[in-house]
Amino acid sequence: MNNARRTEEKVFSFMEEHHMLKAGDRVVAGISGGADSLCLLFVLLEWAKRTPLFLAVVHVDHGLRQESGEDARYVEALCRSLEIPFYLTRADVKARAERDKCSEEEAGRSIRYEAFSQAAEDFGAGRIAVAHNSNDLSETMLFHLFRGSGLKGLCGIPPVRDEIIRPILCLERPEIEGYLKERGISWRKDATNEEDDYTRNRIRHHILPYAENEIAPGCVARMSRTARILSETEDYLEVQTKEALKRCVRAASPGAAGEEALKEGAFAVIDRNLFVKEHPAIRARMLHCLLKELWPGHKDMEYVHIQAMMTLFTQEGNRSVSLPFGMNARREYDKVILEKRAPQDRGAPSEDRGEFFPVFIGTGELGETPLRVGLGVWGEAELTLLLAEKHREVPQRECTKWFDYDKINKPLVFRTRQKGDYLTLSDGRGGQMHKSLKDYMITEKIPKDKRERILVLAQEHHVLWLAGWRISEYYKINGNTKRILQVQLRRDCGGSETEEGYGREH
Repeated sequence: MNNARRTEEKVFSFMEEHHMLKAGDRVVAGISGGADSLCLLFVLLEWAKRTPLFLAVVHVDHGLRQESGEDARYVEALCRSLEIPFYLTRADVKARAERDKCSEEEAGRSIRYEAFSQAAEDFGAGRIAVAHNSNDLSETMLFHLFRGSGLKGLCGIPPVRDEIIRPILCLERPEIEGYLKERGISWRKDATNEEDDYTRNRIRHHILPYAENEIAPGCVARMSRTARILSETEDYLEVQTKEALKRCVRAASPGAAGEEALKEGAFAVIDRNLFVKEHPAIRARMLHCLLKELWPGHKDMEYVHIQAMMTLFTQEGNRSVSLPFGMNARREYDKVILEKRAPQDRGAPSEDRGEFFPVFIGTGELGETPLRVGLGVWGEAELTLLLAEKHREVPQRECTKWFDYDKINKPLVFRTRQKGDYLTLSDGRGGQMHKSLKDYMITEKIPKDKRERILVLAQEHHVLWLAGWRISEYYKINGNTKRILQVQLRRDCGGSETEEGYGREH
C-alpha cells in the first residue's frame, strides 16, 4: 500500500469512527484551493467510490488579495473537470469587519460559514465538509489556553458539530502535502498565511514549530490525543451538569401560580443547600449553563460573572449581583434567584451611565497596607503606595500595574467608559498625544458589544488604565518617579491574579 492510499484509509477510519457520512448523503465542501482543502476534496472523491454520495464545492472569494480571483477560477476549473457542482461567493471582508466592529479574521470566518450554509441549502445538503487538520487543532488548543479558556475550549476543534464535518482533522500538514505531491495535485498558496498579522499565524509559524523541533517532537499528534481525552471528559461532565441542574434548579415562567411561584420576570431558582453539595467543578458549570441559556451565543458572558454569582452561595447574608442585559442574581435565604432587574434598577452600562467605584487617595489612608476597593462583578482592587527607591522591578502581571503617584492630583474612579474619555499615547517621535478612548477601541478592533464592559481607571476623563489593554503613557513611571501607585485587580476577591476576559495588554 502506497503512502497516498494509507492516508486515505486513515481518513476513512476517522470518518467512520465519528459517523460523518452515510450512503446517499449530499455534501458541500468548502474549497479554497489551498493544500488542506484540495486534500479534503480528493479524499471525499475516493470515499465516494466506496460509499456513494452527492458532492458539491463552495468557494469564497474574500476580496483581500489581488490573486483571490485566480484562486476562484482555479477551483471552478477543477470542479468543471471533475464534473462537480460549483458555488462561488464573493464578499468584502474589510467592509464586513468595519460594519460588525470585529477583526478581518472574524469577519472572514462568519462570511465563509454563511456561504457554506447557503450553498448547502441550495444543493439540498445535510453535511458541510471543512478542511481543518491536526495542526489547526493544536493551534486552536494553544490559542484558547493562552486566552484562559475552560475545558471546552481546550478540546480544540470537534470532528463533528451539527452539520459541520472535518474529515481530515486526523491529518498533519506534512501528511497532507505528501498526499497531494504523490498524487500529482498542485495547490494554490495564500500569501496571507505566511504573514504574522493574525494571532493564529504567529502560533503556527513560531510556537508550534519551536515546540515540535526543540521541546517535544511529535507534539501535534500528542495534542490531538489529548484533545480527544478532554472531549470525552467534557462530554461526561456535560451529562453530570445536566443531572445536577435537575437536582438543584427549579425553573419558573413569569406569572406562575401557587406558593412556589416566582416574581414576574424570574428565570430560575437554585437551592443553595443542594448546590453547595455538588463538586466545585460542577457548580461552576451549572452557573455557566444557566447564563448561557440567558444569553444565547454567550459572547458577553465571562468568567467574572460566574465568580460573582458564586459568592452568593459561599458568603452569608442576602445580597445580589448585577449581570449584563438587565439580569440580576440575588440570594434569598437558602435560595439564589436569577431574574430580570426591576425597571428602577440600573441597566447595562453605557457611555452616559455606568458602574462607578470611587477611589479615595491622598487622605493619609494609602500606604504599604493595601487599600481595597470593591468593584461589583469585576471583583476587587488593591491599591498600594510604594517608594520608587525600594521598588525597581516593574511587575509583568497583566492584573498589576504601576503609575506615577505624584502625577495624580484629582480623585480616581473605577468605572466603565464615558463620553469624553481619552488616553495619552506615544506619538512615535518621543512625545505624547491624546487619543479618545472611543477611537482607540475602534483602532484596536475591540468588539462593540464588549466595550461597555471593560473596566476603566480614570482621573476625570483621563484614563490611567483600560484594564486588560493598556495604561496611559502620561502616568507611566520613569527615572524621576518618587512614589508609585500599585493597582492590582483581584477578580474573585480571593487572590486570583488572572485577567481572563479583560482583553490583552500592551
